[in-house]
Amino acid sequence: MKPIKSSSLLLSLFAVLISCQVKEKSNLALLSGEIPTDTPLVFAPDIISVNGHASGSITFNPDMTEMVLNHRGQGESFNIYTIKLIDGKWSKLKVASFSTNLEYLDFHPRFTSNGNRLYFGSTRPTSDTVKTTNTRRRLHQWYVEKNEYGDWDKPILMGHPFVDNYIMGTVPSENGNLYFTSGTRVGADDEGIYYAINQNGQYTTIEKMDDVINSNGRFIAHPYIAPDESYLIYDSEKATEPNNNDLFISFNRNGIWSESYSLGPKINTKLSEGAATVSPDGKYLFFSRSEEKASEDGSTYWVSMIYWVDFIQLKKELLKSID
Repeated sequence: MKPIKSSSLLLSLFAVLISCQVKEKSNLALLSGEIPTDTPLVFAPDIISVNGHASGSITFNPDMTEMVLNHRGQGESFNIYTIKLIDGKWSKLKVASFSTNLEYLDFHPRFTSNGNRLYFGSTRPTSDTVKTTNTRRRLHQWYVEKNEYGDWDKPILMGHPFVDNYIMGTVPSENGNLYFTSGTRVGADDEGIYYAINQNGQYTTIEKMDDVINSNGRFIAHPYIAPDESYLIYDSEKATEPNNNDLFISFNRNGIWSESYSLGPKINTKLSEGAATVSPDGKYLFFSRSEEKASEDGSTYWVSMIYWVDFIQLKKELLKSID
C-alpha cells in the first residue's frame, strides 16, 4: 500500500504543477485565446487590438496583472490606457487616471522593473517655473509613481538633463539606466537612441549610443532594453521604403554592442512594425503593426494592432544563426 500512496502523492503534486502552469497560461489566454509560437498573433483582439483603432507601446508590471499602453480611436488623440487582472478576470480597457485630458498627447509608457514607476512622454504644459530650451512639439518626459493604495499619483516632470532635450520613449533597465530616442529634429544626423547612466538616482548627462546601432536606417527610435541590458530592440525605417519600419536587435557582449539583426520576415513585413517590448518573464515579444488608411475625404490616418510572439524561441534562433 505504501508504494500506491507514494505514487498517488507524486501524481497529486504533478497535477498541482500542471494546474499552476495552465492557470498561468490562461491569464494570457483570457485576452487572446491562443498562445503564439513562432508566428506572431494579434494580441487581445477586439479588446486591446481593435479594427480601425491604433494600439501600441504596451508595457507590463512585474507579475503581469496590469498592462499600460497607447490607444486611440479614429479621429481621437493618443492617450494612455490601462487594463488590470482582478480576481482572475481582466477589466475593461480604460483611460489611465493621469491621462484623461484629451487635449494633450500622452504616449510610450514604460514600467520600471519593480512596477512602482511608469515613464511616459507628454505634450502637456510644464509649469511657469520650469525653464527649458526644449520647445520641440512641447514634448517632455514625465513619470508617475504608485501611492500606498496602489493608485497612480500626479505626474512628475523629469528634470535635468531630460527637460532640456527632445526625448521620446524612455525605458529603464533594472539598474536604473535610461534609454530613449533623442536628437535636435526628425531626420537630423544626431537623432537616434541615447542613454543616461543612473548615478545613485541622479542623471547628469545623456550620451548617444554607438553607430553600430544608430546608423541602421532612418528614424531609429522606440528602444526596448533588456532588464540586464543584454540586448536592445528598436525600430528603424528603410531609406528606400518610407513609413515601413522594421524591428532590429543588438546584443551586448562584454560591454560591446553587436551589429543589429533583423527580427526576421515573420515579424518584419510590408507594413510598419515598431515600439517593441518584452514581457517581464522574458517569454513574449510584443510589438505594433501599423498601416496607413485613406478616408473618404482623401485624408489619411494610421491604424495599428498589437502582436505577440514567442521571444524565447526567436532569440534562441537569432543567437544560433549569428554565433
